[in-house]
Amino acid sequence: MRFPFFKRKISKQLFTIAFYNLENLFDPKNNVRTLDEDFTPDGFKKWTPKKYRKKLSGLAKTIFKIGQSANPYPPVIVGVAEVENQSVLRDLIETEPLEDVDYDFVHYESPDERGIDTGLIYNRKYFKVIMSEAIPLMVCNPDGVRDTTRDILYVCGHLNGEKIHLFVNHWPSRRDGAESTEYKRMAAAEVVKGKIATIERDEPNPKCIVMGDFNDDPSSKSVQTLLQDTGLHNPMESLHIPKSRGSASYKKTWSLFDQILLSHRFYKYEKGSHSFDTANIFDQDFLKEIKGKYKGNPFRTFVGKKYLGGYSDHFPVYIVLKLNK
Repeated sequence: MRFPFFKRKISKQLFTIAFYNLENLFDPKNNVRTLDEDFTPDGFKKWTPKKYRKKLSGLAKTIFKIGQSANPYPPVIVGVAEVENQSVLRDLIETEPLEDVDYDFVHYESPDERGIDTGLIYNRKYFKVIMSEAIPLMVCNPDGVRDTTRDILYVCGHLNGEKIHLFVNHWPSRRDGAESTEYKRMAAAEVVKGKIATIERDEPNPKCIVMGDFNDDPSSKSVQTLLQDTGLHNPMESLHIPKSRGSASYKKTWSLFDQILLSHRFYKYEKGSHSFDTANIFDQDFLKEIKGKYKGNPFRTFVGKKYLGGYSDHFPVYIVLKLNK
């Protein structure tokens, strides 16, 4: 018999916070306001209810297991990217085994032309939302037309009574070239820095967690810019090994676009507060291709039009916090 997570006591007061790019979590319905026609039964991907349910099941089982080598319980907070709408998030948290966790979520529709947004899933027993907002990222393409990209999701709340500020990001892609699009990700970094500065005016030394798919590595200019004058530290930096380890792979080179940054205050012991314990990439074997030239890469749902039936083209990343008694 399986007992619901919300009836268990957290072991050693450890709490996992994760981020996961879900690789195009679309429902099979056609939304006339977004470019989701590919993800319909008659579309390019032949995206059926059966395939959708299989993806939900795989993602739910993955999220439930994130970080279990460090903490045997499911994450209390999960930032997600590439979700179509509130409906898919609701379906996800109501899929076994997540249905046994007291999860809820925060989501706003963004102007992204593909119809993909960010979201925040949280366990209501341990995290209480105070307020949230979608922070627009106003960047233009070289022709002066606005790039309708994802908003930055900001959520303020109490984790076990301690106030924390969360940012969920999915920064503009490198599709048109890393260098030619760098200015967009630099702009995103400045938006987050500006919001943190605003918070600091009312709250000295706030505890912030900035997570997301930054479409840049820890050593990239945009991420390094984000660390400047914000009191943030990147525990993911040492995990990136371009030849052998990261959260996504392209042409046999690993990137670590998926990262979780946190305030330096998480590295101090303060009674009744949370402190940093560990960080890692959740790259278990069941999430990987098991054979062929892509062996070891994330087992994704699609490669172009070809349906593989996997989870995502990204591995999740996570940190573990310890509640100091």
